[in-house]
Amino acid sequence: MIKVVNTLRVKKGKVNEVAALFQKAKAVHTFDGFVFMEVLIKENTAEYDELQVCTTWDDHASFEVWRESRETRKAHESQNKEEKEDSPILGTELSIFEVFVQHHPA
Repeated sequence: MIKVVNTLRVKKGKVNEVAALFQKAKAVHTFDGFVFMEVLIKENTAEYDELQVCTTWDDHASFEVWRESRETRKAHESQNKEEKEDSPILGTELSIFEVFVQHHPA
């Protein structure tokens, strides 16, 4: 199992606006191998706000199918140049982790 974390640096005061974009389920939820999604808002940041979109997948292959999918490309290409200039998102970083241990309630 893997966890993919997309860390978004967001203009100060805009994090709730960006987080709201993830409140409703999107196409990612329909892909084989998708386990669940979490959206985390980092507390007590100074220069910018930070949001992490975390998805958990059965394996790398399932994640790559989603990543290369038409739905993903379409979602990320939908912004035009003007929207990108006005975007509250300052930058992103994608990290992939192997889920080594999980503990669930007894």
